[in-house]
Amino acid sequence: MNETTITAQPDTPFIDVVREFDATPAQVYRAWTDPDLIPQWMGPHGFTMELIEYDATTGGRYRYVHRDADGEYGFRGVFHTVVANKRIVQTFQYDGRPNDVSLESLTFEDLGGRTRVRTRSVFPSVESRDGAIASGMENGLRDSMARLEKVLTSQ
Repeated sequence: MNETTITAQPDTPFIDVVREFDATPAQVYRAWTDPDLIPQWMGPHGFTMELIEYDATTGGRYRYVHRDADGEYGFRGVFHTVVANKRIVQTFQYDGRPNDVSLESLTFEDLGGRTRVRTRSVFPSVESRDGAIASGMENGLRDSMARLEKVLTSQ
């Protein structure tokens, strides 16, 4: 089973995530950018997702809302660079912390039929990064990656 590695070095504003998938870069990229597939895997277990906008092209935008019994949680951002099967650079903003916009860079590394996804999130400060970690984002991220693995297996 593939594990999601999440690294947040002390006193830095970065979060690095690495996960390998038993799928080609084209398959993983499609799951990451197809509005029909996004709600099937993005978000923690037990949450529903409403995808309001998702235009995964350079200059495109996204907005979605996760809901559970305790409430709703909105997220938004802009795609700054989208290179099919290779790289995505986007902003990420949680509506509950509107001043803590992070910049995320994702790469899809071809491992010969498998793919290694690397994500680096850069926050405006260490405090902002620590706030994201304290929010429970690690659990949501791990759940999302496990759900993505299942979506890729079913394709």
